[in-house]
Amino acid sequence: MDPVRAAFRAECVRLTEVLAEVDDVDLDRPTPCPPWTVRELLAHVRTGAGRLADMLAAPAPPRAEVDAARYFGAAKFTPQVDADRIAGGRRDARQVHREALTTGFEGAWRAADVAVAAAPSDRVVRTRHGDAMLLTEFLRTRVVEVGVHGLDLAAALDRPPWLTPHAAAVIADLLTAGRPAPAALGWDRLTLIRKTTGRAALTGPERAASDAAGFRWLAFGR
Repeated sequence: MDPVRAAFRAECVRLTEVLAEVDDVDLDRPTPCPPWTVRELLAHVRTGAGRLADMLAAPAPPRAEVDAARYFGAAKFTPQVDADRIAGGRRDARQVHREALTTGFEGAWRAADVAVAAAPSDRVVRTRHGDAMLLTEFLRTRVVEVGVHGLDLAAALDRPPWLTPHAAAVIADLLTAGRPAPAALGWDRLTLIRKTTGRAALTGPERAASDAAGFRWLAFGR
């Protein structure tokens, strides 16, 4: 199995297991992604995890134009886009009860995984932003979404982070442009991801070392 698809599956399976244990009180907790509650953030993650099923059902663009890092470019995440994203998560959360939300996530990611498995490796898809991307590159962004928001959900639910090794490898590789993190930082993959996505504070020297190493600072909101 392609490592990116394996990471997507592993992270979604883990989140599915966690969701089986949450209750309505958990779903109403605030998250580190204000103004979203756990319920609203889960609605957002469910939508993002399931996007590929519809994308692969649509006609393929002739060629890829954007990779995963450029998908997360700051120009795409304008205040209006971010406001629409937040409103969409809140709206979707109001429309379903707990069981539908949790089982809906599993159904969404499994449908996407089936569609990915049936697609050729060089398939190109068009994103909601209008970008043409290789399927594997867009799937990489889904690993980022499920994995990094999984860190937000773990914090909101007072649980240790459950980021899987498969997903951590894919996300770290994207953030560092495939380069190893400077040994002087002393970061494991989880720390690297938390620091470079704003989930943990960076010191001035850490930021300087990260910039010197060519780390990518992705814009995808909190």
